[in-house]
Amino acid sequence: MKKIVLLLSFICAVSITQAQEVKGNTISSKEVPPVWPGCEEAASTSTCFNQMLSKHIQKNFKFPKDYNAEDKGSKVLVSFVVNKEGKVEITQVKGGRKSLQEEAKKNILAIPKMKPGTLNGKPRAIKYTVPFNF
Repeated sequence: MKKIVLLLSFICAVSITQAQEVKGNTISSKEVPPVWPGCEEAASTSTCFNQMLSKHIQKNFKFPKDYNAEDKGSKVLVSFVVNKEGKVEITQVKGGRKSLQEEAKKNILAIPKMKPGTLNGKPRAIKYTVPFNF
């Protein structure tokens, strides 16, 4: 069972920019995603974030001790926010057995503290959803 390859694909549920046009005035709101440690100088901090998240998950994921053939093909979705302090908070976990969910949660909670996302220059919680496919 341990030879089964963990297929990872992730969906980031975050909108990068929002703009509203009002006749005679322009109001624009810019949402900036969190910055993963080491991505501060990257050309695209969003792309760097996604790459670092993927590496983190691949490096830190462990199969639960009770993983078995019935778990093959299971999918666990972990929704989380990077809060205003730059820390990860899990908001929802769906799919798979409890032990698979717990392992996926451990992995996400091990994400390092980072510079928080902002909206109009003020810290803001940014939501993400990551699927773990077994």
